[in-house]
Amino acid sequence: MGRGKIEIKKIENPTNRQVTYSKRRAGIMKKAREITVLCDADVSLIMFSSTGKFFEYCSPSTETKKVFDRYQQVSGINLWSAQYEKMQNTLNHLKEINHNLRREVRQRMGEDLEGLDIKELRGLEQNMDEALKLVRNRKYHVISTQTDTYKKKLKNSQETHRNLMRELEVVEEHPIFGFDDDSSNYEGILSLANGGTPHMYAFHVQPTQPNLHEMRYGPHDLRLA
Repeated sequence: MGRGKIEIKKIENPTNRQVTYSKRRAGIMKKAREITVLCDADVSLIMFSSTGKFFEYCSPSTETKKVFDRYQQVSGINLWSAQYEKMQNTLNHLKEINHNLRREVRQRMGEDLEGLDIKELRGLEQNMDEALKLVRNRKYHVISTQTDTYKKKLKNSQETHRNLMRELEVVEEHPIFGFDDDSSNYEGILSLANGGTPHMYAFHVQPTQPNLHEMRYGPHDLRLA
């Protein structure tokens, strides 16, 4: 006794529908491979499930695009005309945008104003005034930032100068000591100005001390407490 005839209609149960689709898809793919081998046919098969999953089969001797090209030649139907028209419309739209932007730039430069009426001229003037305000505000911000930076540098320089003056006053208050003429001790002066200790200076006794006239102290012989 043979099986009863199955009514062809949509399977409402999602699980049963997916199982049936998987089985029938496998059968169709098998038939496509068989007809390719048995009959030397060019076959291109594309399938989408109800969930949007994509499956395809194409004969090893050809490509899907070649099959579509042959279909267009035989049927006289252009499969890409709609897509080409859409691309052409997009291109025209972009060209129009580019043209308008170029014209706007020229108008902001004071060119191509002949075709503007009084309303458009007022609008252009207002836009340029607003742009000028933005540029001016940015300029003032940059100037303010640079001024603050210069003030900080000036403050640091003044502080360094005050430190050097204080050190000079200390030396002047003790005339018995003087700077060694040895230029190598110049680094000690700079170190003291930057917060170093006084013993980094090299001194020698002034000629006013006759008993010590011939004595000379280097940086390691005499240190200030």
